[in-house]
Amino acid sequence: MKLLAVTSCPTGIAHTYMAAEALQMAAKEMNVDIKVETHGSIGVENEITDKEIKEAHAVIIAADTKIDKTKFQGLTIVEGTVQDAIKNSKGLIEKAMRLENNKSQYVENVSKIKENRKEKKKGPYQHLMTGVSYMIPFVVAGGILIALSFAFGIHAAENEGSLPWALSLIGGGSAFALMIPILSGFIAYSISDRPGLVPGMIGGMLSAEIGAGFLGGLIAGFLAGYTIVLLKKWIKLPKTMEGLMPVLVLPLLSSLIVGLLIIYVVGRPAATINASLSNWLENLQEGSAIALGLVLGLMMAFDMGGPVNKAAYAFGVSTIAAGQSSSVMAAVMAAGMTPPLGIGIATLMAKNKFTREEREAGKAALVLGISFITEGAIPFAAADPLRVIPSLMAGSAVTGALTMLFKVKLAVPHGGIFVLPIPNAVEGLLPYIISMAIGALVTALLVATIKKPKTE
Repeated sequence: MKLLAVTSCPTGIAHTYMAAEALQMAAKEMNVDIKVETHGSIGVENEITDKEIKEAHAVIIAADTKIDKTKFQGLTIVEGTVQDAIKNSKGLIEKAMRLENNKSQYVENVSKIKENRKEKKKGPYQHLMTGVSYMIPFVVAGGILIALSFAFGIHAAENEGSLPWALSLIGGGSAFALMIPILSGFIAYSISDRPGLVPGMIGGMLSAEIGAGFLGGLIAGFLAGYTIVLLKKWIKLPKTMEGLMPVLVLPLLSSLIVGLLIIYVVGRPAATINASLSNWLENLQEGSAIALGLVLGLMMAFDMGGPVNKAAYAFGVSTIAAGQSSSVMAAVMAAGMTPPLGIGIATLMAKNKFTREEREAGKAALVLGISFITEGAIPFAAADPLRVIPSLMAGSAVTGALTMLFKVKLAVPHGGIFVLPIPNAVEGLLPYIISMAIGALVTALLVATIKKPKTE
């Protein structure tokens, strides 16, 4: 039995490769030949060839983003999320082998899988995560460039022609300016494929220009995608004129519809909500701020890169869309770093609670933690969820609440400790480090206390 697999998570940093490794290890144990193609943040790696597709019996697609399945036509396809591959890789492989050996059962199971995907998160969630995955590199690059311009002084970018002015123009004037159109465009792309890019990006650009911001961009993306779906369903041209659909009819009509809806219907309410949210965050009282930080911390640690974590991260990103420092982003990044840091410290503090392999993995978790890759804690959480996950959530909640208490603000959306030395990137650097250290220690102490000893 020869199998193929494709893995892809929204950020393309950790889950993508963890899922690939889990599938490879399971296949090796089961004596199954498998090749895994990864769609990560640096592009497609270990790409599957046409020859391999011809020789394969089935393909496993473990992805939370849109994957083009046209090249796998004719093959048995088993679909799942990256979490499915990480937690139950043997189950996916067994399903692929079983379906290949029983084609009639395959037809029945595919319909069940499609129904399950609709019931779960593969509809709007998948479309949203596709947009977010394409947006994140723009946000990260733009945020760090803006922070570098701050290193010359908070107002240094106002001197036109200077290096800080150029850095701010690249980061804020270009990368951040593209953030919302990219988000909208690729949400629409996920829904309706390439035709959705034009109305999606136009709708996103309009949302940014009229002040509807992140929320307007989300709405524009879904509007554009489903508008294309409806237009393709309703408009039927003669075969001689079908070539006009992708180059004239669809882009023109969809852009007109989405643009008018954003300007006259969606834009003003979304802009009002956006402004109200900004004002609310600016005027948060101490108690409310601490409560918000606590909730954000719980969300970041709850599923470590899953939908809840991504929702908190997207909220943080939306608060720095104007290129300003954000207390929400500070809480989100610190709380996201805490779980793997806490687990790594726990493996050093309580060695008898972990196997030799887990202690080695703890060292990797520390590196992932300082890099703001929350997924580094997933293997430990999967191995002992009832004890580990509450400990992770407690530590992250403490970290999030403390950053809000200390009124820490962050100007960059990613990068972990590597962006902290940039002057003016963080308002309140020492309290920020203290907040993370305390939260990580809370997690480490809880894990070390409640986990049962392990024997080699």
